Amino acid sequence: MRLDEFAFVNQQLAGMLKSGLPLEGALRQLCTSLDHGDLKTELTALEADLAKGRPLRDALPPRQLPEFYKRMLLIGAQANDMPGVILMLADHYARLDALWARLKGLMVYPFLLLLTAAAVSGILAFVLDQVVAGVGNSSFWKNTANPAANWLFLRWFPLFVLSLAALVLFVVMTVPRLWQSVRWRVPAFREAALAQLAGSLALLLKHGCSVREALEFLQQSEGITPLARELSRWLAKLSQGESRLSEVVAGSPFVPPMFVWLAEQDDESLARGFGRVSELFLLRSHRAHDQMVYAALPTAILALGFIIICQVLPVWQTLNWWMSAE
Repeated sequence: MRLDEFAFVNQQLAGMLKSGLPLEGALRQLCTSLDHGDLKTELTALEADLAKGRPLRDALPPRQLPEFYKRMLLIGAQANDMPGVILMLADHYARLDALWARLKGLMVYPFLLLLTAAAVSGILAFVLDQVVAGVGNSSFWKNTANPAANWLFLRWFPLFVLSLAALVLFVVMTVPRLWQSVRWRVPAFREAALAQLAGSLALLLKHGCSVREALEFLQQSEGITPLARELSRWLAKLSQGESRLSEVVAGSPFVPPMFVWLAEQDDESLARGFGRVSELFLLRSHRAHDQMVYAALPTAILALGFIIICQVLPVWQTLNWWMSAE
């Protein structure tokens, strides 16, 4: 489901709950205004279960909604602050949508660039083949001294490389396990993931979860990802008696020491500290995104120039050979 739609729906839901509507009534009224889709299907099913008298803790688990969202709804119900929790969730998912919209552009831009370069390379190779074939006669290609016979691969090899690179990038973007591995190695995506982690910890801690409970929940909701394995390591350290979170996170290949150190600087509230950490890493992600975008254009121009030189050079050599043979 789209994060922007999800955030907007939750903003409306929070407003209805603040006006005094019960949750099932607010969901019923909200679903009438939604377009057909997965979100409407899940919320309609949730409203139907609640209308039958099924408790929220039993009605939520079967629904195909984000695990973090379902956990926070239960926390809001226990704290009798459902409108406040849903409003914060709406802000949380709105920030995530704005963040990942920028990063999706960062993924799609190189892919489109590779496809365009491959198309240009293919057209250029075809045209140059026609030029080479047109300047010779029937015996032209039989002469072993013809440079085109030895350099033919240079005209088509760039197309092969560009097509292969586009295919690899497409596979990385569409295979979840590969993407989860790559996202922690690319600066813009890594900083965004850390901002999301800090924001989730801030929300959970703010609503009464202990550090262990928050880490356990995030570890379970991550599934099989590098972050899930890292959170498991943190939980094992807590079980071994480590008390300070900075000691638990020490040595992490994904999370820098500054991540927890900044959060612990707020003596009054660790949740508020993680909120500030989330904002900081969000800004770092934006900066890394801009740097990658600004570097991509000149790099693409240089790469395209190199490709053109590689493809034109054998044709130039062939023309020189042909003219000298005359």
